[in-house]
Amino acid sequence: MVAIIVFSILLLVGIGAFAMNVGRIRANILLGRDVDRTDNKSERFKTMALVALGQKKMFKRPIPAVLHLMLYAAFVITQIELIEIFADGLTGQHRMFRGSLGGFYTFMISFIEILSILAFIATFAFLARRNLLKIPRFTMKEMTGWPKLDGNLILIAEIILICFIFMMNGADEVMYQRGLSHAENLGDGSFSFAVSQWVGPALFGGMSDSSLELVERIGWWGHIVMVFSFLNYLPFSKHFHILLAFPNTYYSNLEKKGKFTNNEAVTNEVKLMMDPNADPFAAPAPAEGEVQRFGAKDVTDLTWKNLLDSYTCTECGRCTSSCPANQTGKLLSPRKIMMDTRDRLDEVGKNIRKHGKDYDDGKSLLTDYISAEELWACTSCNACVEECPVNIDPLSIITEMRRYLVMEESKAPSELATMFTNIENNGAPWQFSQADRLKWKDEN
Repeated sequence: MVAIIVFSILLLVGIGAFAMNVGRIRANILLGRDVDRTDNKSERFKTMALVALGQKKMFKRPIPAVLHLMLYAAFVITQIELIEIFADGLTGQHRMFRGSLGGFYTFMISFIEILSILAFIATFAFLARRNLLKIPRFTMKEMTGWPKLDGNLILIAEIILICFIFMMNGADEVMYQRGLSHAENLGDGSFSFAVSQWVGPALFGGMSDSSLELVERIGWWGHIVMVFSFLNYLPFSKHFHILLAFPNTYYSNLEKKGKFTNNEAVTNEVKLMMDPNADPFAAPAPAEGEVQRFGAKDVTDLTWKNLLDSYTCTECGRCTSSCPANQTGKLLSPRKIMMDTRDRLDEVGKNIRKHGKDYDDGKSLLTDYISAEELWACTSCNACVEECPVNIDPLSIITEMRRYLVMEESKAPSELATMFTNIENNGAPWQFSQADRLKWKDEN
């Protein structure tokens, strides 16, 4: 009974804390401007199935893709075992589904164990890639400090979790062979799980009965504590993409890549100017609601999808490693754009919860986090968008901030200022009048 009470408290605290953290992130995301992504549901479900569930874009780089698939498959399939652990914890039983499922139960746990071994191998490979091989995209300056520690912590936690699983299963296997297990109605009394039938006797076969029971209980409780710890670590980590990848890919931008959005107020004014029936002397209609800023200066000027992108970022660096500007030594890193957006959003959300919605800390995403130099280095080639394995769109954030610089602050590189002047005066980017531009047709 004590164990049931302790487990119930752990379950309530773990789920409750996770729900609270998810609510905090949801509130932050909803600080963004509205954008409609409810169209073409069939195409959206297809995109989510291929990109988030099917890992389609990961396989452009086969080696990390295979390693990631090992971890991903283990994470998804092992959630089935959690159903039984929750049921056991709340009822005080042990492997309560084993008797009713029989051979299928043995097959599923064996399959989970094999996936766990593959995940164990992949975890060490990822640790080596980050810390020994020092893959360039993992050693860039935005990956120092917490981002590097975050990546290592989750991999180490994965190793500890797998060790707990095999402590639990391995010790249980030996206990069954000795007729000591506290589970009931298990038929012949032998698991014969694919890995534990070898690992259990090899590691725990020489232990006393009391030591075996202790190891098994440490494995069981350690497993569930790691699960709840991991669950509540996710909202503070880049690994939140495990959950957000699905809504993020569902709400992907289905328009052509790089297509500009229009400010509705400007669009209405242009339509009014082009309307021959409009009264040029009529007073302008009063603006409805808050006047929208041209472009984005801070995170609240971005759309909720931009903000969802920032929380979904895996920090894998594929976008930055494919960015031609970054490859030529420019300051721009699309990954840093997403990380800065997330950091600033966390800061704004914290300020709002502490001081209220109207609080101004005197800072903004532009300038305090992202410099104009970074923004103007972008060539708008969409390489970052194409490479992202979860359909994040750094370019839309970049273009919105550049739009703010040009339209709100009249700040643009001198080359662009010349082009703007030529378009205004000549109707084209070149320094020729429209009449001069057509003289070539009269030449022999």
